Amino acid sequence: MASQHSGNYRAKHPQDTKVDPTIMDRVAASILKGRISCKTAHAIAVELNVAPSQVGIAIDLQNGRIHACQLGLFGHGKGGKIVARNGAEIKAELEPSIRRGLIDGKLPCAAAWRIADTNGIVRLEVGRASESLGIKINQCQLGAF
Repeated sequence: MASQHSGNYRAKHPQDTKVDPTIMDRVAASILKGRISCKTAHAIAVELNVAPSQVGIAIDLQNGRIHACQLGLFGHGKGGKIVARNGAEIKAELEPSIRRGLIDGKLPCAAAWRIADTNGIVRLEVGRASESLGIKINQCQLGAF
């Protein structure tokens, strides 16, 4: 979630933004100590058959924070990231897949997930590979970035 809102994530959305009460209730029940994991937020989207962005808005409207990004990009303690641009070895098949998924030089989160699923690897591995290649991931499906 963007830090420019000083913890008020509701400010990211127009005053009259509304989300289905079922989504709001399910998110409220899953926020612990003001936080909800990326994995839990996506599970709610699947469970309720709604777009992850709707769950993300519900999280924002309740001033929740998303943590433990499945790509390793944010919400992992001090420093936030668990991926580093360290020249780690990248599986040979990942780089071409990542490069094919780029839009304006960046890899959308949904494309990163597809690459992981297609290659039968954990999403974190795509995050690590992208970071090692110096490629930014954008368009978080939950709207965090």
